[in-house]
Amino acid sequence: MTEWLSQFPLTQHLLEFGKKQVCNALKTGPIPQHIGFIMDGNRTYAKSKHIELKEGHSAGFDSMARVLEVCYDCGVKCATVFAFSIENFKRPSYEIKWLMELAKSKFRQVVANGELCEKYGVRIKILGDLDLIPDDVKEVFLKAEEITKDNKRVVLNVCWCYTSRDDMTKSIKKTIEQFNDSLNELDIQDINEEIITRNLYTGKSPPLDLLIRTSGVYRLSDFMLWEAIEKRCSIEILEILWPQLDALHMVWELTKWSFSRTYLFKDKYEIEIETAKEGGNRSINNKLDEDKIMDDEFDGVEKMKVI
Repeated sequence: MTEWLSQFPLTQHLLEFGKKQVCNALKTGPIPQHIGFIMDGNRTYAKSKHIELKEGHSAGFDSMARVLEVCYDCGVKCATVFAFSIENFKRPSYEIKWLMELAKSKFRQVVANGELCEKYGVRIKILGDLDLIPDDVKEVFLKAEEITKDNKRVVLNVCWCYTSRDDMTKSIKKTIEQFNDSLNELDIQDINEEIITRNLYTGKSPPLDLLIRTSGVYRLSDFMLWEAIEKRCSIEILEILWPQLDALHMVWELTKWSFSRTYLFKDKYEIEIETAKEGGNRSINNKLDEDKIMDDEFDGVEKMKVI
């Protein structure tokens, strides 16, 4: 019934108007600067709708465009999507071929038209092991990167032939190479989290604020494991399938995140200042212990399942 109503021009106009008003309101508060998406459920969606598998994946690409448009309208600066895992090479060869052809087709549209990229100033970056990508697909990806390289407003990281473990392994190798190239003797004490983070595929992106997975599966599937461990990164598991994720769902997720940052979290240093002003005499050590408890509690709240 909802899908039927949404086809009417008046309904679409009202939804678009409402979305813009809500996005403008959200911009007045905190907004995640970097969102990661595990786009799960395309195959299940195809089976539930009794359509071909490749049509389910195509619906997933369409959903990605809708979701990204809402994100950029609301002020998100960077989005990272898990489009193709290295583990996906274990799937049937015909499905891999469909995915590669679909990606090539969609990115050709971006190269040829590029309305979304032009409208929002989107820079596309392909993250992953490019050596595993077929040459014809790689050529289209690199062309999309080249055409959008001067766009500065927002970034779309497309993870293709990617796993987080592979990313971390390459980051450590790159770190060692940097030390060797500097002609300095490698001191293990000089390797720290900051350097490894900087050498990840997402090293030039803002810290991850929100990670969303669809299909109700409680695992990260080797996606952004390093980035998602940040204390302030919220993880949301949605019960809907990826092609079912629409503008309203995304607005709700952004609203929840903004509410939690506005009313649930306070910087520990701000709390210490407030405590000092009130004449509190608690020791700093006790205060930090309480902050840790508070952060752990809120981490639990942020990682609750969303129905």
